[in-house]
Amino acid sequence: MISITRRFLLAVTLACSSVLMASASYADKIKVAAIYTLPVEQQWISRIHKALNTAASRGDIEYVYSENIANTDYERVMREYAEQGMQLIVGEVFGLERAARKVAKDYPDTAFLMGSSFTPVAPNFSVFDNWIHEPSYLSGMVAGAATSSNLIGMVGGYAIPEVNRLMHAFMDGAREVNPDVKFLVNFIDSWYDPPKAKESAFAMMDAGADVMYAERFGVSDAAVERGVKAIGNVIDTSGDYPGTIMASAIWHMEATIDKAVSRVADGSFEAADYGQYSFMAYGGGSLVMDESLMSAETAAAVKAREAELLDGLFRVNVNDARPTSDN
Repeated sequence: MISITRRFLLAVTLACSSVLMASASYADKIKVAAIYTLPVEQQWISRIHKALNTAASRGDIEYVYSENIANTDYERVMREYAEQGMQLIVGEVFGLERAARKVAKDYPDTAFLMGSSFTPVAPNFSVFDNWIHEPSYLSGMVAGAATSSNLIGMVGGYAIPEVNRLMHAFMDGAREVNPDVKFLVNFIDSWYDPPKAKESAFAMMDAGADVMYAERFGVSDAAVERGVKAIGNVIDTSGDYPGTIMASAIWHMEATIDKAVSRVADGSFEAADYGQYSFMAYGGGSLVMDESLMSAETAAAVKAREAELLDGLFRVNVNDARPTSDN
């Protein structure tokens, strides 16, 4: 008798969906615009940009974007794209939640899909976020097993729920394999300030941290200079820091973008929270490990926990509160 697991069925479903998406594009390309507050090279934004380029390469969408748009100018750009007849506008509105929703209300026939800390608003303002708390937990297991000093340093951008939950998940994963581990936590209050992140990382390593959680650019550079290991976030930078990055929690935005585009195409788009499409079960998150930098026992334990996550046998706790250093 063949045993069919939930993971097997999920794999078959995703595979079939991929084939269908690859074999046929929409009759009329959906006009999509994206608005970014930072360059498309920035780690978080790069994942959205990559997913939209993938959809464009399939012929599903016509894709244009604006980058480095200040919060004070963001509303104007949203309105300009809506006036140009864009059918779907994608972006991130963490610094202008109220203004963005006002624009959406003024253009009810335009679909909006925005990175946001708050809820969707009918009829056309949907939200998303990088819910990669599951692979973050797994990467924490790697870090917890790796530290000799039992002190891990964590440098984040802003203490917003989207960042906080990933850091807490990482900490929980580390504690699973190492109950004695402690954490140093700092936020640099910037999405992109590598020198400041690097300075913060140096201070933590001076205090005894021998593994670093690199939520921001600059931390891995500090780790390389001091010869300590690091854990990546959102993108895989192991190629840039060989021998330093032990594991990374990766965000894949394709499932989110593909779902939104398909709903615009068939006329079913409505206000919704797309956060679930960043879960591992939808292919929205994954873990990459350099097994040469860890013991076979650690790699096996992480893979076993990952299998339980995919089979629905383990759930990572979600904690949006600001994480703090251990006393």
